[in-house]
Amino acid sequence: MVTRKARIGARRRRRVAAAVNDLTDAQWAALREAWGGCAYCGALDDAPQRDCVLPISRGGRYTVENVVPACRSCNASKCNAEVTGWMRRKRLDENAFLRRYVEVRAALAVAPDPVP
Repeated sequence: MVTRKARIGARRRRRVAAAVNDLTDAQWAALREAWGGCAYCGALDDAPQRDCVLPISRGGRYTVENVVPACRSCNASKCNAEVTGWMRRKRLDENAFLRRYVEVRAALAVAPDPVP
């Protein structure tokens, strides 16, 4: 008999495999450095987790535009919730997060290659 947890895990692995996930290790390192801690609560964590702002279950992907570093507590608490609603429930500063999110994305944006 397959457990519920195993079925959910298999479904998530299929979703991740089906999506275009192009976050490189270098991009992840740049994101960690740019945020300097948990993107949501600001906690300094030696091993932040990759959290999708738009969850995979809602169509998100592991890309530089959608991933932020999160402490274990925030990542587990957010689960697959919509980020701004979750931040309101947790009484976190969603405006500060959104401003910083835009700043980090702009700072890490790579100029397109010139067309010959």
